[in-house]
Amino acid sequence: MEKRIIKAIIVERQQEISKIQLVERPIYFEEQANYVLVGIRRAGKSYQMYQDIQNLVKLGKVTFEDCLYINFEDERISSIEASELGLLLECYAEMYDNRKPLIYLDEIQNIDGWEKFVRRLADSKYRVFITGSNARMLSRDIATTLGGRYIIREVFPFSFAEYLTFHQIHLKANWEFEPEQRLEVIKQFNTYFHFGGFAETFSLIDKREWINSLYQKILLGDIIARNEIRNSGAIRLLAKKLAESVMQPTTQTRLLHIVKSSGSGISRNTLADYLTYMNDVYLTFNIPNFTDSVAERMSSCKRYFYDNGLLSNFLINAETKLLENIVAVNLIERYGKEDRVFFYNKGIEVDFYIPDEGMAIQVSYSIDDPITREREVRALYKMSEVFGLKKTFIITWDEERTISGNELDIEVVPVWKWLLRYC
Repeated sequence: MEKRIIKAIIVERQQEISKIQLVERPIYFEEQANYVLVGIRRAGKSYQMYQDIQNLVKLGKVTFEDCLYINFEDERISSIEASELGLLLECYAEMYDNRKPLIYLDEIQNIDGWEKFVRRLADSKYRVFITGSNARMLSRDIATTLGGRYIIREVFPFSFAEYLTFHQIHLKANWEFEPEQRLEVIKQFNTYFHFGGFAETFSLIDKREWINSLYQKILLGDIIARNEIRNSGAIRLLAKKLAESVMQPTTQTRLLHIVKSSGSGISRNTLADYLTYMNDVYLTFNIPNFTDSVAERMSSCKRYFYDNGLLSNFLINAETKLLENIVAVNLIERYGKEDRVFFYNKGIEVDFYIPDEGMAIQVSYSIDDPITREREVRALYKMSEVFGLKKTFIITWDEERTISGNELDIEVVPVWKWLLRYC
């Protein structure tokens, strides 16, 4: 790897970051800590690093020249190997008289063996930020190698509150009672609901084209090419069927039957690998049944997409699926996935259960129909009899009321209000 190329990249990025105009997100980093930022492509991991740099510069703690930022998806540096990563420090030292930089390494998972280099940086008391678009960066092996020297944080696309901030909509106290602001929130939510929280789409007219391009990049580059998949047709079909099955528990046996019925001869192990690959790149995530054993949770669960825009890319007129998906994304962003958020299916069906909060949630586009309302309410009542629920919700598109009975108050709340006020 030629040093002149690395030096050119260092200077270019310093200049670019100094000029980028950001919509700040509500993030906080410990000044002495190192971070690994992981999440789906284009969720804003790089922008969080830019924001950290710009904030430190504004506070007068560093200059842009104090920062060593490298994006490993830059084609000029894509061939670098782990054994050559030390050149980054050598080049910076030659340029800035052995100054010790803050280090920002973007999409470093592209370099096999990166873990030992970044551990050495931490051991040498550098402050380091790392990003990646693959959940394998959270694996036990990598965590062991990093040895507790990094704080790991998952980054999601913009929340609805951040989306409103981007559009310079600042909610007043009791905004929901002001007709003009309430209508503006609902109008903005309709777009956010269908196209999701990828900030790069917010100013685009053809949002769907951008989202489809992102999906193709994730599918072709991050899944098919990286894992050397030959049967691309099977994994494309699987992704489509997962989108169509949002809201419903799906077993690997059922999914295998669907894929095989299309003429794709894959094994159960291959199917399991494909599902893992999609989770690894933050395309999809799983929510298990609270009553299942650990082994059963691996094979039968509900599967959702990390952003409504990606899910909408597969479907037409899918408001009910998008409604449940947006609630699922918000819950895992708030509480995490590991044994925190479940659905419940044993005699009754409840869409989401968060044991730590004593909270259960049903999602229904409308409960105007008496039969639908009775079904959703009865399930929450029965669940509360067993678990003593503290908070219960029925999340709808635009209905709002309180249903009281069985010593339990169920809050029926519009999804846009729930996203802004109840979570």
